[in-house]
Amino acid sequence: MRSWLASYQPRWLANDALAGVTLAAYAVPVGLAYAGLAGLPPQTGVYGFMVGGIGYALLGTSRQLAIGPTSAISLLVGVSIAPLAGGDPLRYAGIAALVALLVAALAVGGWLLRLANLTHFISDSILMGFKAGAGISIALTQLPDALGLRAGSGSFAARLAALAVDLGQAQPLVVATSLVALLLLLAGERWLPRRPVALAVVALSIALTAALGLRAHGVPTVGAISAGLPSLRLPSLELGDVDAVLPLALACLLLGYIESLSAARALAASTGEEIDAQRELLALGGANLAAALGQSFPVAGGLSQSVVNEEAGARTPASLLVASVALGLALLFLGDSLRDLPRAVLAAIVLVSVLGLVDLRGILRLRRASPVEFNVAITALVGVLVLGILRGVLLAVFASILLLLHRLARPHVAFLGRIPGTLRYSDLARHPDNEQRPGVLALRVEASLLYFNVDEVLREVTARVERQEPPVKLVVWDLSTSPYVDLAGARMLVRLSRLLAERGIELHLAEAHAEVRDLLREEGLESAVGHISRRTSVEDLIETFQKRP
Repeated sequence: MRSWLASYQPRWLANDALAGVTLAAYAVPVGLAYAGLAGLPPQTGVYGFMVGGIGYALLGTSRQLAIGPTSAISLLVGVSIAPLAGGDPLRYAGIAALVALLVAALAVGGWLLRLANLTHFISDSILMGFKAGAGISIALTQLPDALGLRAGSGSFAARLAALAVDLGQAQPLVVATSLVALLLLLAGERWLPRRPVALAVVALSIALTAALGLRAHGVPTVGAISAGLPSLRLPSLELGDVDAVLPLALACLLLGYIESLSAARALAASTGEEIDAQRELLALGGANLAAALGQSFPVAGGLSQSVVNEEAGARTPASLLVASVALGLALLFLGDSLRDLPRAVLAAIVLVSVLGLVDLRGILRLRRASPVEFNVAITALVGVLVLGILRGVLLAVFASILLLLHRLARPHVAFLGRIPGTLRYSDLARHPDNEQRPGVLALRVEASLLYFNVDEVLREVTARVERQEPPVKLVVWDLSTSPYVDLAGARMLVRLSRLLAERGIELHLAEAHAEVRDLLREEGLESAVGHISRRTSVEDLIETFQKRP
């Protein structure tokens, strides 16, 4: 068992119990809504919160993280499984549970291979664009239910076109139901933050639907919900199905782990607790194994449900166990009362929940701060809308790698001047008041020197030497910002030293790291540039040169 259980103190129980009940109240309507988004029976979303929370509580390292279905994963499952199920609801549910099982297997495999850090290749700008695209795509899937229209199918463009054509047939009573629900939910977020307002809206809508006979007046409802607890069994493992959904499982793992770890670290920042990223990968695997056994679909840690858990007073993962018990009781005794829940209300819950995914302000800030990252974020956003959410995930990964390679392939070459009144040097382009020493070109490359960027760096340095006035007599290269230099980088420096020597220009190196010094010496560079010392600064080399007769 986890250390939190071994050190559990009875005085925490009241806090954890209250937080667990509050979390369950949040999870019922959200679970129903996300199950609909995934195209699965309503109760499967509640199953995910119930059994997934148990799996995480036994293995996770965050004391407040809450596990359950998320909007992006739910839509990803829904749009990806439908073509494979052939219209068979039982097969659909079986494939969804199989995806959760594969997510668990991949997570455990990643934990064994210590691959947790691979998610760092996904940049924040990529995630921002992906989430915005996913949020817009999710919102479009919910608008037909919110307006009382038939659901569209196919690509984002096809769904949007179908919605535009059918818009004039919107059902006034359904629209009114969804608008009232939206207003109540938004008001609850504003005036009663982190309270189970969605549950109150669900209860009110059920009561009004029954009292006013809204179903008879054309307001679609959830209908019958299977009462009782999920039967625990492994989903069937057919080789064809495994092969077909493996990319989907990998995408769900990627999304789920990033979201879970981000939420756990955000919560830990306020409490000072340590989050073990490697152990979180194992815990996510345990949560998804439990979800697969409980006939649910992939789950992850979500920030919204975790904040509800934290704000309600959770001290340990015991709150997840209490929530699971409360959800089990709800499934046993409240299933029949949910049949009159309008689908428009569930659509409103999803629409409000995805508002946080679309961070337009953040994207616009990127445009001012970093045009390159803004373009990548927009690429991810448009990719999700045009290619679909599964291909959008893969595009986000590919774009992240391209962004990393772009930064490494075109590193910033800073030409330096002395900071007035000091012996330190910084970028002249950013600080024109820096002092530039006559006949001296000082520079640093703010990246490692690697085989795919050395030609670009060499071109930039030689071009600067040619155009600088007065003519350059000394080039000082500060290597302190280049932690790694490969063989191509070392040979580029050898080549540069020869090119400069042909023009009567000296090259000297300052503050090279230990392994870099070793490689440069092996390549014979010391015979051309002099001793490469860790103690020699840019100022030392310039002063020594200028003191020569």
